[in-house]
Amino acid sequence: MRQATTQVLIAAAVTGLLTSCRSNTQQADVVPTVPVATVGLASLENDLVLTAEFRPYQEVDVMAKIAGYVKKIGVDIGDHVQRDAILATLEVPEIQDDVAKAKAGVSGAEANIVTAQAAIERAHAGANIASLSFKRIQDVATRDRGLVPKQEIDVAQSHDLEAAAQLASATSALRSAQESKIEAESEYSRAIAMMQYATIRAPFTGVITKRYANTGSMIQAGISSQTQAMPVVRLAQNDLLRLILPVPVSEVASIRDGQSVDVNVVSIGRTLRGTVTRYADSVQMATRTMDTEVDVPNPDGSLVPGMYAEVHLHLAARPNVLSVPIDAVDGLGTSVQQVYIVRDGMVQLTNVKTGLQTSTRVEILDGLKSGDKVIVGRHTGLSDGEKVEAVPAMYESSASHS
Repeated sequence: MRQATTQVLIAAAVTGLLTSCRSNTQQADVVPTVPVATVGLASLENDLVLTAEFRPYQEVDVMAKIAGYVKKIGVDIGDHVQRDAILATLEVPEIQDDVAKAKAGVSGAEANIVTAQAAIERAHAGANIASLSFKRIQDVATRDRGLVPKQEIDVAQSHDLEAAAQLASATSALRSAQESKIEAESEYSRAIAMMQYATIRAPFTGVITKRYANTGSMIQAGISSQTQAMPVVRLAQNDLLRLILPVPVSEVASIRDGQSVDVNVVSIGRTLRGTVTRYADSVQMATRTMDTEVDVPNPDGSLVPGMYAEVHLHLAARPNVLSVPIDAVDGLGTSVQQVYIVRDGMVQLTNVKTGLQTSTRVEILDGLKSGDKVIVGRHTGLSDGEKVEAVPAMYESSASHS
């Protein structure tokens, strides 16, 4: 009986030992499963997404050049006006008096010219007679010596010189009268110009966004930034709008005139295409950004200044380049960048050289070839030469990525 019990215990021990060995062998044969992506061609774009506010292309408070009372104002908020359209007219009686005075000055100067011209004609006639008389006396005295007294010759010569002087004086008086007319005409033109300032016109085509004055309001001359002159209206050009983008200093070197942008206006559900029109070419020290402007045409007026837009600035593009998912590369941005390749069921650690990087993929310049299988996601615990089972990653697709 004791011998049978011993045999049962020995059999149980052998069975337990065999089961333990089989379990250890199965654990040793387990191969880890890793997600992989296929290296292939893709079109990559590096976009910078910024938020900006629409602003009028130009906006100005329209001031009066001269002081006066508002006689008539023909525009109000929301009115669309063309360039040189009349916005308001001022009543300025003193300017009207200046115009009348300047016009009278021109008439007086013209009369003085007529008087001076008549004086020249008289002086010219007198000079001719005096010169002829002196010449005749001199000829007689030369031909018949002693016939004409010396005193008569001297008197005739004196009359000739006096007449010549009067002619010169009359000519100078005419020139002075002509200069006076030019001065009077200039004063008249100035008075007319000041009178025209009483009519306030639109400096450009736009929309009235604010009205400051009403009929009868006293408007001061807005000729100095030190005065507190009240504007008449505020005018904004809204058929073309500006977007001012604060581009970070890290991307400043990539900004060029003519770069394409996508403008997404969420509030109205529209996406517009635009280009970089101008940039400051200088970084603001306080914010470490550079102002970059995009002009957006708005012919139908559907965009309103103050709306926000999401701007996608296309900094770089690489069509049909070798690329992998961004989480396939270890050490991005460092001197050593590596990927884990699966070949023949074995892990191979390979150094790579990368190029353009987007939010999801990275360009491979060297180290991989099309069709290679790279391990994506976390690489913790993997070692070079380890046997693995590769399965396609869930997001892996044969379509091009961007």
